[in-house]
Amino acid sequence: MSRSIRLDAVLVQAVIAGALSFAHLHDLAEAAGQDGWKAWAYPISVDLLLVAAWRRMRTHADNRAAWVWFVIALAASLGANIATAGLLDLGHVPAWLRILVAGWPALAFLGGTLLAHAPTATEPADPDTAPLAAPDPEPAPDITVERAPEPAPELPPATTPSAPAAAAPAPAVAVPPALLDHAQKVADTHHATTGGRIDSATLRARLNVPAPLADAITAQLA
Repeated sequence: MSRSIRLDAVLVQAVIAGALSFAHLHDLAEAAGQDGWKAWAYPISVDLLLVAAWRRMRTHADNRAAWVWFVIALAASLGANIATAGLLDLGHVPAWLRILVAGWPALAFLGGTLLAHAPTATEPADPDTAPLAAPDPEPAPDITVERAPEPAPELPPATTPSAPAAAAPAPAVAVPPALLDHAQKVADTHHATTGGRIDSATLRARLNVPAPLADAITAQLA
């Protein structure tokens, strides 16, 4: 009940304000030289621009242009209300006001056209003209490849400890002929003195030569 009473009060207030504004705009247009049906068209033009700007502000996020045209239409309506309240001699309307009233239809038409055909932020795509989405590629089949077992690495053949190599024969020692002759004389003297064959150690001591060389000389003595 309270909501319906409040809604009715708002409607009554809107009707009163609209009727008074309509009358003031009509009187100002008529005083500015727009007589007959033209004077009645001016209030309709101002109110239509107000409604168009208000609807644009409510239905679109970017409403800067709508606010501009709403303020222009509101200024025209308030200006007519103030001008007809006794502050302006309607019998002698100044030239600048006549120019504003005469140019209002073109200004209102421009504002209404811009508000009606301004681009929206986002427009729903037409399903008939929207490009067809590419079909999703089919998933590749899951193929499991079994790998052959890798061959075991070849191991080096086991080595067994070999028997110790046979001792290499001692290299032959070259005996100079002069040394061999001298050794023969020493051996003969030793044989004549002792009656026995000279051994390698004694020959080495007598000749003062290394042991290998003494062994080689002993082996070659007669």
